[in-house]
Amino acid sequence: MSKYIDIAVNLIGSALEKNIHAVIQDAAAQGVSPLIVIGSELDESERAIKCCQQYPQQLYCTAGVHPHHASEWQADSSERVKRLAAFAQVVAIGECGLDYNRDFSPRPMQRKAFEAQLALAVELQMPVLMHERDAHEDFLAILKEYRPSLPGALLHCFTGNRQSMQAYLELDLHLGITGWVCDERRGQELAELVLDIPDNRILIETDSPYLLPRSMRPKPKSSKNKPQYLPYISAYIADLRGQSHKEFSQRVYENSVDFFGLNKLENVSLEKSGSHEAS
Repeated sequence: MSKYIDIAVNLIGSALEKNIHAVIQDAAAQGVSPLIVIGSELDESERAIKCCQQYPQQLYCTAGVHPHHASEWQADSSERVKRLAAFAQVVAIGECGLDYNRDFSPRPMQRKAFEAQLALAVELQMPVLMHERDAHEDFLAILKEYRPSLPGALLHCFTGNRQSMQAYLELDLHLGITGWVCDERRGQELAELVLDIPDNRILIETDSPYLLPRSMRPKPKSSKNKPQYLPYISAYIADLRGQSHKEFSQRVYENSVDFFGLNKLENVSLEKSGSHEAS
């Protein structure tokens, strides 16, 4: 069986949370393990760490503040993120970035929180997991200042155009591709663009419980997306790229392990967490 890593799962604070054990086990049965749990605000990031501690080597997480929550960024937020990032379960700073589509937080606050988290990722020498929607120019301008000092940068759930893709690849970003690519209505442009993402820069994700692949047959009874569906997304993208399912999934798995430093974490087990407990 091929191995997969779902690099973006909204496990905490979503419809999946009440069935965490089943979600993890059903995914593992399809070769999808570990899962990277997204932290979209600081309290949620703390809960994600606690959850990961209950499922060692099956769950890892990020710690950060999504642009939707940027208005909650306070003077002590950087220190809180830094404290959370000390846990062995935390493999990236984020989810952070800019979202001008919904503007749930004022744009100046979004930019402030984004810059602060990029600076933290540089200071801690941790990779960053980012979000960008309808904010390409500001996002790119801010990221350019920090990218040379970042050990890794991932734009998850990429749904941009060719111009934005080329700009992000020029900055040596990893791009996360979701089941959006399986949508014959909205995902046609992305289906064309995935052909041109270099083998060493593409990652795959469900972004569950959102973005259930529309082309799945038979169609799941529930509209909730799940990590167990990642092999379908992988095979769909491999077909678009003209690559064998096995070779593509293996390359993307290796990309994910390298980006999040999972080999190193497995070698040291949960050493860092021995002297920490999520509060």
